[in-house]
Amino acid sequence: MKIKWTYGFLFVALFGCQGKESSDKGSNEAVEKFCLNAELKKSTELQTIQEQAMVEQMSLPGKIEYNENDLVVFKSLLSGVVETVKFELGDYVKKGQVLANIKSVEIQSLHQQRKFQENQLVLLQKQLYTKQDLLNDGMAAQTEVLELEHQLDAAKIELDRIKETLGLYRATSQGEFQILAPKNGYIVHKAISPGQVIGSESDDLFSISNLKEVWVMVNVFASNLRFAKVGAAVKVKSLAFPDQVYTGKIDKLYPVFDANEHVMKARVVLDNPNLKLMPGLSVDVLLEKDQQGGQRAFAIPNKAILFSNNANYVVLYRDDCDLEMKQVDIRYSNEDYSYVAEKFPQGTKVVASNALLIFEELRGR
Repeated sequence: MKIKWTYGFLFVALFGCQGKESSDKGSNEAVEKFCLNAELKKSTELQTIQEQAMVEQMSLPGKIEYNENDLVVFKSLLSGVVETVKFELGDYVKKGQVLANIKSVEIQSLHQQRKFQENQLVLLQKQLYTKQDLLNDGMAAQTEVLELEHQLDAAKIELDRIKETLGLYRATSQGEFQILAPKNGYIVHKAISPGQVIGSESDDLFSISNLKEVWVMVNVFASNLRFAKVGAAVKVKSLAFPDQVYTGKIDKLYPVFDANEHVMKARVVLDNPNLKLMPGLSVDVLLEKDQQGGQRAFAIPNKAILFSNNANYVVLYRDDCDLEMKQVDIRYSNEDYSYVAEKFPQGTKVVASNALLIFEELRGR
């Protein structure tokens, strides 16, 4: 009985395994086609590839700088001691906003001068009335009246000047004056603090720029001078935000070759709506060099190119359930595109994001 049970067990095990193997083989042949589900499709970028002229690019170093036509640098024309400072570096301020209070001997002197001139006006006005009465009685000369009138006019002019100066500096009767923001913008430089003595000979106290527009100063090396032209299209990428690309044009060439840096400067003006282009930030500037002798090819975004087993591939998209791995032969690449030898029907789309994930799914089926 024991021997029979053993043979029976072997028989069942052997054929049971064969049946399972046959079943697995059938299921492999019926593997479902891969389809993009709704969640994956949300994060999958598709791009239409087109035939373009093959453009060669060169990368030049650059640096973000302030727009000098928008930058306001403040220096004090009066001397004094800083009592309070109401802003910090990087603050956004509005035109007319009080930025600092300064205690000044000059303001005290101006108040004294104003009071003196006001008294002079009252005195000269009385003297003029008296002289006019004497002139009417024949006891004074016309020249004496004219002289007093000139003195009165001069005193009025001087009083107006003093009042204008006090108003300009928002002077108070306590011998203080206020520094006001001359425009809307960000404080991009600050060199003022409480207790500091300032004057007309002092360094710049602060600078304001709205930063909505910045300059990119590009270093053009001697070997690349012939390619840098006014109006040449460029793309700017910052090291801090490499995925953000800014497009612009060279709007000015500085015709002075810096013998120390061995470069010529070119300027690109860029809008800066999100303030990510911060002055002082290093950037890469991509300048179109030529068009490879006028040759044309289909241009595929570099982020859509996949490298596997010593070959380059792309994932073609026709619909959510019709995706294809295709090997491509790259003829030339720049920072943005790879130009391939293959031809594609008009409107062909490639997967530009999640390409590796989809590629692995397709390859495993």
